Amino acid sequence: MTQASDPLPYMGPNVDCAALEKVGKAVRARLANDPLVWHAPIPNAEIVIVSDFLTPDECETVMAMVDAVAEPSATYAAETDTSARSSYSGDVDRYDPFVMMIERRIDDLLGMPSHYGETMQGQRYTVGQQFKPHYDWFATHTKYWKGEKVKGGQRSWTAMIYLNDVEEGGQTVFERVGLNATPKQGMLLAWNNANPDGTPNHNTLHAALPVVRGVKYVITKWYRTRAWAGLTA
Repeated sequence: MTQASDPLPYMGPNVDCAALEKVGKAVRARLANDPLVWHAPIPNAEIVIVSDFLTPDECETVMAMVDAVAEPSATYAAETDTSARSSYSGDVDRYDPFVMMIERRIDDLLGMPSHYGETMQGQRYTVGQQFKPHYDWFATHTKYWKGEKVKGGQRSWTAMIYLNDVEEGGQTVFERVGLNATPKQGMLLAWNNANPDGTPNHNTLHAALPVVRGVKYVITKWYRTRAWAGLTA
């Protein structure tokens, strides 16, 4: 799940800032030395793209996995407008050897410990389905934060892979920094949810625009600031 948000939400008191600053510094250094990584030329958010991160055959395999687990998508905040996220989604089997291989590749790209990562979630959008502007950050003044805090803390980086080309629509838009990513099969899009000092980066507000024609498949992996305990929750 992700947290749907108003354009300028109160995120609650700063939590995990020191850990987020440390993680951000490590991933930043890792990505700086990778010639396959494209860094978005914007000064107020860290957003990167890697083309052809997955092959077409790998994408087809993951899409079948998404279809097998997809259910109506949810958000963390029960009070959120349910129309904010109209896709279908579900966690794939973390212990499937194929899934483990892809997760290891994402871990290696970012230099993140594998146990910091949540299980990958697949999303499927059909015509008209979307995810309105939201953050991947947890709002720390909410009821659900108490549980998330002990399950690995705040989210640091998000990595998302497009599994197919979309006939029309379905772009990922970071409206505050003017970045518009068009789905391209196998392309990985990743971003730091925090500023370099570990505070929430409000410029990471993003949306999945409605699909106009065709269908859109995505797989997403979120990383925490420490070991994720969701497997035993």
